[in-house]
Amino acid sequence: MRYILITIIFLTLQSKAQEPVFLFSYFINNGQDGLHLAYSNDGLTWVNLNGGKSIVIPTVGQDKLMRDPFILKGKDGIFHMVWTSSWKDRQIGYASSKDLIHWSEQKAIPVMAHEPTAKNCWAPEMVYDPKAKNYIIFWATTIPGRHSDVASSEREKGLNHRMYCTTTSDFNHFSPTKLFFNPDFSVIDATILPKGKTFYLFLKNENPNPPEKNIRLTESKSAAGPYPTKVSEPITGKYWAEGPTALEIGEYVYVYFDKYMEHKYGAVRSKNMKDWEEISDKISFPDGVRHGTAFRVSNEIFRQLIQLK
Repeated sequence: MRYILITIIFLTLQSKAQEPVFLFSYFINNGQDGLHLAYSNDGLTWVNLNGGKSIVIPTVGQDKLMRDPFILKGKDGIFHMVWTSSWKDRQIGYASSKDLIHWSEQKAIPVMAHEPTAKNCWAPEMVYDPKAKNYIIFWATTIPGRHSDVASSEREKGLNHRMYCTTTSDFNHFSPTKLFFNPDFSVIDATILPKGKTFYLFLKNENPNPPEKNIRLTESKSAAGPYPTKVSEPITGKYWAEGPTALEIGEYVYVYFDKYMEHKYGAVRSKNMKDWEEISDKISFPDGVRHGTAFRVSNEIFRQLIQLK
């Protein structure tokens, strides 16, 4: 009997150890206190780590913010993070970590330094390009007079964003910045999900007048694109949504987003990337979560993180 009991306990622990662990990187308030992390085993219920306290404090940028933190595990096994360092900077923040606890010295990447009138560098993200064997970093910037006008609003007067990008293989040397995605609307908060042989680009239509403020989708067979600028109809509802992040769990692709006017998180999911089910009422996030990124981690990494207090 004792042997059977020990075996059952061992198998239970072994089973638990094999469960998938998903992390969510996010910021709260305006981003001054840095990186926060939450975890989930099912993609529906998310619980904060480190007692809800931040793990990394921002040190670069005009405003020293760590908004929109995006984390990608590289082919080198290292976690690479980029973020919005200021509301009006022409640079983005970067740091790396082997365990998501101990981080490298932060540095600023001056991605738009060559554009003296550029107003911002918002919500940088990355995708690995298997053809070029490098990383594409992309973000939203407004350069006045550069692109076709969109109807404005008083709150967003002069903002007309397009997606720009740079590439790197080592996060020390970067290619010249170029235009990445140029639709006929103001676009921010792009994220890319590699799935099979397709790269799915989720984005926010930021047109303010009449307001769109919803999440759309386009796709390409290449990480570098081109991505068709004729995008899908909104995959989100009649609410305003931003900061999409996509995660594969089982047969579904989940897309989480910030329902920022309602101060809460929402989600949709799909089995075929065409029909999207609204599941905002099925998910639970820690209070105050803002524009984050969902990604899978090993149980070894998670066991270290869960011990933080």
